[in-house]
Amino acid sequence: MSCGNHHETDCEEVLAEVWLLLDHECDAERDAQLRRHLEECGPCLARYGLEEKVKTLLARTCGGERAPDTLHQKLRERIRATVLEQAQVSVERTPSGTVVEVNATRVETWRRA
Repeated sequence: MSCGNHHETDCEEVLAEVWLLLDHECDAERDAQLRRHLEECGPCLARYGLEEKVKTLLARTCGGERAPDTLHQKLRERIRATVLEQAQVSVERTPSGTVVEVNATRVETWRRA
């Protein structure tokens, strides 16, 4: 999904990470980037609001039940893996540090009105 406007952070990236944002799983810099995008992009803000309502509804209807910590950890790992896969990004931890590789090429065309 894209609103058709140019943003610092692409709409698809924001929507792919909306649950990470809702769960406060982003570092401070990424959180700020995503929130800046939401401030300037109505369609993404609406989608964020919908996801926020779903999360609130799930929390309310689960009646305070808490899943085991191991399940939380497995879900976080799977969500991260899915987000990275959709963004075509690979992360490899090595003894000398972390290597991040972006495997997609993005081409944009601009039209002046």
